[in-house]
Amino acid sequence: MNTLSLSNQFLIAMPTLEDPNFQRTVTYICEHTGQGAMGIVINRPLTLTLGEVLQHMQIDAEDPAARQHTVFMGGPVQTERGFVLHAPAGEWDSTLRISDSLALATSKDILEVIAHGKGPRDIFVALGYAGWGAGQLEQEMADNVWLSGPADNQIIFQTPWQRRWEAAAALMGVDVTQLSTQIGHA
Repeated sequence: MNTLSLSNQFLIAMPTLEDPNFQRTVTYICEHTGQGAMGIVINRPLTLTLGEVLQHMQIDAEDPAARQHTVFMGGPVQTERGFVLHAPAGEWDSTLRISDSLALATSKDILEVIAHGKGPRDIFVALGYAGWGAGQLEQEMADNVWLSGPADNQIIFQTPWQRRWEAAAALMGVDVTQLSTQIGHA
């Protein structure tokens, strides 16, 4: 089955999605291949700051902005593992380049430079990720669980987390608050 990659796209949870891990979420898809998909939920803040994470990792956080940066729940898989979406993309020890301007790093070296105020211009820090096995995301799309549309770095990095669900849908001209909670197929 030839499928269109959803990498560098937003998945917007439909109002009918009741799974507490994904209800009213926006997930940024980092990678989507025939083997499955991986993404980061961008609107589930934790009661945790980057300063607390850095302290736990024994990294001295000199930059006050880095210490106050909110950490998000990126998804229910490997919730002890950290992920940094960042722009510009740059090169770190473990980096997945997603687009010309955006990459995902999972290595300690990016956290060390962020702690010193010398990291990428825009960062989004998450614990855990959202994952789908081969064909699983495609089936969920067919079941009308998600809307997919273009990603926008401004929504990831500048839009307040409380408005990201509506803002991501609005990129496609959709008002998610007006969508029916009834599922139907034509």
